[in-house]
Amino acid sequence: MRLSARVDYALRAAVALAGYGDRWVSAEQIAEDQGIPRKFLESILLQLRRGGIATSKRGSEGGHQLARPGDRISLADVIRAVDGPLVGVRGERPEEVTYAGTAAALTNVWIALRVSERNILESVSLAAVAADDLPTSVTKLLEDPDAWVIRGA
Repeated sequence: MRLSARVDYALRAAVALAGYGDRWVSAEQIAEDQGIPRKFLESILLQLRRGGIATSKRGSEGGHQLARPGDRISLADVIRAVDGPLVGVRGERPEEVTYAGTAAALTNVWIALRVSERNILESVSLAAVAADDLPTSVTKLLEDPDAWVIRGA
């Protein structure tokens, strides 16, 4: 799985908003806290607002905050808001991709991959990341020493 810079920044910005709770926070503060280029962040915050993840208000008391509590927004929600479906093959959903002959089972692999990603990304909320309190299902995966080994080039 490859996450684009846009998705990485969106996740970091959303987690930062979760960390601020119900306080309004400026884009400048998020950019500074997370080391995200300000112009890029503005574009991401717009996508998060359009995706129902964040909200904003103008004025001296304004800024940005999550549209609902951070424990009700998953990492998958944020990814979908800025990047679309979790797993795509050549821009299509896995169940819409078919292969001929010996490669036919690849469709099933892509669907299984999507299920695995959903199991993790939908179970982890922004609040859990902000509090460094990941679900047991995720922390158990990290206990496998092989999880930390890089394979291939």
